[in-house]
Amino acid sequence: MSYQKRTALALASALAGTVVLMAAPAAHATVVDVNYQCKTPIGDKSAVSPIDIKSVKSGGGYKLTMSFQKGVSSSPVELGKGAMSPSAVIKVGGADPGQVQVSGAPNSAAIPANTPIKISDLSGTYTPKKSGKVDFTAGVLTIKALGTTTTCTPSNNPGPSLQLDVTAAGNAQSTPDNGGQLPKTGPLDSAVALGTLGGTVLLTGAAGVLWLTRRGQGAVRR
Repeated sequence: MSYQKRTALALASALAGTVVLMAAPAAHATVVDVNYQCKTPIGDKSAVSPIDIKSVKSGGGYKLTMSFQKGVSSSPVELGKGAMSPSAVIKVGGADPGQVQVSGAPNSAAIPANTPIKISDLSGTYTPKKSGKVDFTAGVLTIKALGTTTTCTPSNNPGPSLQLDVTAAGNAQSTPDNGGQLPKTGPLDSAVALGTLGGTVLLTGAAGVLWLTRRGQGAVRR
């Protein structure tokens, strides 16, 4: 097998391996039942709602969206359009513990009296300070309506609704400084050398391909 063919096969293998690594899932979401115990102006109430938390990469952070699949609490009087404003806390665990405040739009339609209050999607932005695996769990829900405040606290120690691999801004791993020189490959048939060469081509693009071509031509002349 010629030098060029051996090098091409090694590069194809290295590139394929890199694609597999890049395609590995970085997030895991699940719907979690949350048992809310609510302190309302007319007494204590409870309700269970499945909670879903999703994320979308946004600049150096992530936009989180918290969705309620069932209504929680209720009002003894009708809540007119725009009378109710929801917000909540999402607890962050793992490599970068903390919390994220999320909020939603006021109710778009009137809510009849003594009817479970359907919470609109709540959203907020999470910006990681540390890199690693983190998880997001439903926290305290707050409902403000007609000058009153209802606080609903999860009582069943729910598990995370979302797990995510995050990278903090400025924490991306840098390439070692080799003084502008491409790494020497050593023996042509060395798998380690060819693997390193494949990585170099990924980083240097056209310059790396040109280097390979010239080196191959030099080997043929010899």
